[in-house]
Amino acid sequence: MTEIADIEMEGHLIDSQMLTRVLDKIMDMRGEFEIKSFQIGQKKNDTSYVQVTVTGEDAAHLDRILLELNALGAQLVEMEDARLDTSPGDMVVPRGFYSTTNHPTYVRYRGSWAEVEHNHMDCLIVLEDGRAVCTPIGHIKKGDKVVIGTSGVKVVPPERPREKTFFGFMSNEVSSERPSGELVRQLAREIVSTKKAGGKIAVVCGPAVVHTGAAPSLAKLIRDGYVDVLLAGNAVAVHDIERQLFGTSLGMNCSGNAISGGHRNHLYAISEIMASGSIKNAIVEGKLKGGVMYEAVMKGITFILAGSIRDDGPLPEVITDTAKAKDAMDKALRGVNMTIMLGTMLHAIAVGNLLPSFVKTICVDINPATVTKLMDRGSAQAIGLVTDIGIFLPRLAEEINKQEMEPEMISCEDRKS
Repeated sequence: MTEIADIEMEGHLIDSQMLTRVLDKIMDMRGEFEIKSFQIGQKKNDTSYVQVTVTGEDAAHLDRILLELNALGAQLVEMEDARLDTSPGDMVVPRGFYSTTNHPTYVRYRGSWAEVEHNHMDCLIVLEDGRAVCTPIGHIKKGDKVVIGTSGVKVVPPERPREKTFFGFMSNEVSSERPSGELVRQLAREIVSTKKAGGKIAVVCGPAVVHTGAAPSLAKLIRDGYVDVLLAGNAVAVHDIERQLFGTSLGMNCSGNAISGGHRNHLYAISEIMASGSIKNAIVEGKLKGGVMYEAVMKGITFILAGSIRDDGPLPEVITDTAKAKDAMDKALRGVNMTIMLGTMLHAIAVGNLLPSFVKTICVDINPATVTKLMDRGSAQAIGLVTDIGIFLPRLAEEINKQEMEPEMISCEDRKS
């Protein structure tokens, strides 16, 4: 062990277990450490401070350790400006580039700290006119000044909140045995309070919302102003419109029974919208009179329909270029405070990759694997619920309606008493 560096951390290091994770990471990577200074906060809101000397086998080994510790909120004591290198070509990255986490990140440039704009995971940081911008590899241009290594980069992982909250620190557990009734009440409370505070809510959903009969509840939430952004695929819109025009989804009626020739109805639905030129035109012409897409258009909310290779049609509003669809989703998600993911694996994981760690997230799916994969993406404020969205979403809409009429909510403990 020949290479050393001093790192420091400040915050609620003990109850958030950040210090433990840092020390474990050093040992897991076969490094060594010595705690040089440790000042523990004495009161509830006091922060702690620690300074640790980290030792590696050589410079390369130490750099690998420091890269992992940076993502956990550690930074070098003797912090210099961020190191930069120039991109040699479009979508070509310099060696040793800094890969972003989904936590708030700051870059030191000319002695000042600049917050990385629109930060999310697995991107690069480009410095331009004193601004630090989170940039996907697909947007890297020749000549971009890209941040290299961890020097001059500070990451701020979320800490355990001082007060108990529904979306608690590291609450990303997956269970089909949660007390779902109380969970729905708490989620409804969070949604109502988020909107009252002027926050934005995004809903990410798959066609199961329509197939399970939950679409009317989602349409009501949109109509009542509880959805600001709707992210979905072609199938959601097609089957929602099919249900409105022909009373079926995937050829099944509302009772779940296949009707004769019903397998063609989604193609008829696409044809009707194509004849009108758009979903909005179909509404103006009186063809479409209800449903999720109807409410989204009438309410004027942002909706992004991202295409896939499996799509029939697709509808005119569907973005078939996946790179452009991702960019549109990224833009729509900026400023979102809460995201609700319903019955979709691919869209949920894609959106999870675009969200900062502090965005409150709930993923609901009948398939435990879908919920687990989303929870594993790294959101620090995430709740996973394994249940049927056909049951969950109507109950959620009903509970939100109750809480609208009862501003002063009764807690779970009060109900028991």
